[in-house]
Amino acid sequence: MFSAPGSGHPRSVTEPLDVFGDAADTATDLPPDLDALRARAAGCTACELYRDTTGTVFGSGPPRARLVMVGEQPGDQEDRQQAPFVGPAGRLLDEALDEAGIARDDAYVTNAVKHFNFRYQGKRRIHETPKAGHIKACRPWLDAELALVEPQVLLTLGATAGKALLGSSFRITAERGEPRTWNDMALVPTIHPSAILRADPARGQDRDEMFAGFVADLRVARGLLRD
Repeated sequence: MFSAPGSGHPRSVTEPLDVFGDAADTATDLPPDLDALRARAAGCTACELYRDTTGTVFGSGPPRARLVMVGEQPGDQEDRQQAPFVGPAGRLLDEALDEAGIARDDAYVTNAVKHFNFRYQGKRRIHETPKAGHIKACRPWLDAELALVEPQVLLTLGATAGKALLGSSFRITAERGEPRTWNDMALVPTIHPSAILRADPARGQDRDEMFAGFVADLRVARGLLRD
C-alpha cells in the first residue's frame, strides 16, 4: 500500500513511476483523493527541507483537471501562504495563461519539490535550486498527484521539473515546446516563469520575447487538450 515518505512505515511508492508499474493498483494503493494525499504530505520529513519552512506546499486545482503544470519548488511567498504559484512568478504565469486562452482555475498546479529550499541573506530567504535528493524524496507525492488527477496534458515549468519527469539528460533550451508522450499523457516542457522575471539584457535575454515564447508553449499544451 502507499505510505507517506518519511513516515517510518513501509511504502510501495519509493522510486519514480512506481505508481504506474504493473504491480501497483492505483485504485487501492493510493489515498482515495487529493485531500487525503495532502493530509499525508503535510507531515512529510523525507528530506531536511521541512525543518526551516512553514510546511509542505501541496498542489492546488481541480481534482480532475485536464492540464497539470509542474514547477520546481515553492518560493518565499508560496511557503508563507502555503499555496503554489502565488508569488511574482505565479502572477506572471496567470498573465501568460490568460493570453494563451487557458483558465488558471481549469489547471492543477504543483511542484516537483514541495518544501522551499533557501539560504539566508541577512533576513531575506534566497531561493536555492533543489538537489537531486530533494527531488527524489518528493517524487512519490508528485506521482501520486498525477495518478489521482489523471490529466490529459502535463506542462513542466523549468529545467528541474523537466528533469524530475524526463531524467537528467533533459535540456530545456533544446526540448522546450516539443510535445512527447509520457505514461499515456502528453507532456510539453517549457521555461519557468521566474526565468522571464530574471531576464538579463546583458546576456541577450529580452523579457518580451521570452514571454511570447512562453505563451506559445502554453498554446501548444492547450492544443493537446481534448473536450
